[in-house]
Amino acid sequence: MTRPYGPDPNQRYPMPDHPRVCFIKDCITAPNISVGDYSYYDDPIDSAGFERNVLYNYGSDRLIIGRFCAIATGVKFIMGGANHKLDGISTYPFPIFSNGWEGEMDQLLNLPSRGDTMVGNDVWIGYESVIMAGVKIGDGAVIAAKSVVVKDVPAYAIAGGNPATVIRHRFSDTEIAKLLEISWWNWDTEKITQAIPLILSNDINALHALHFA
Repeated sequence: MTRPYGPDPNQRYPMPDHPRVCFIKDCITAPNISVGDYSYYDDPIDSAGFERNVLYNYGSDRLIIGRFCAIATGVKFIMGGANHKLDGISTYPFPIFSNGWEGEMDQLLNLPSRGDTMVGNDVWIGYESVIMAGVKIGDGAVIAAKSVVVKDVPAYAIAGGNPATVIRHRFSDTEIAKLLEISWWNWDTEKITQAIPLILSNDINALHALHFA
């Protein structure tokens, strides 16, 4: 019998007895959202409905989530469609209601974009956190529960609060550079399976050596 190398990344519920955990890659319908293999959403009500937490998604910006991310219940992503005009006297979006108010629609259509929202690989986003449009969260980062992330979070940083700030870095600069060089999440599943004891340890040098073995 062939040894399995982890769960099927295309299976929505990798633990059938625990449907609150869903690999969300194949639950996505919006063309501007992409999610990598093994990234999951944990929700006791409707874990496959992750996409309902991507709010104001009617612009051209994208949400890109890497592999092996853990997204807790109630995490929200605010997309660029939530943006309002700030350089006028009022922020109220009069033109969208038509009926004589539509004449200045161009002013709303030309709002500056904050760019794509990007979540790296092996990122843990805590309970009910809010990720604002255009934010970049680096590989290996951790976002504390109920944080509001309004600016970029570096790789392997722990950030929290409202607005979220970096609390500390998980490893030294030298170690982070090695981890980014390793990028174990890009290995094939057989190698990842064999390396799990090291991936779960803090022996970065041993994992680095395995990368080049």
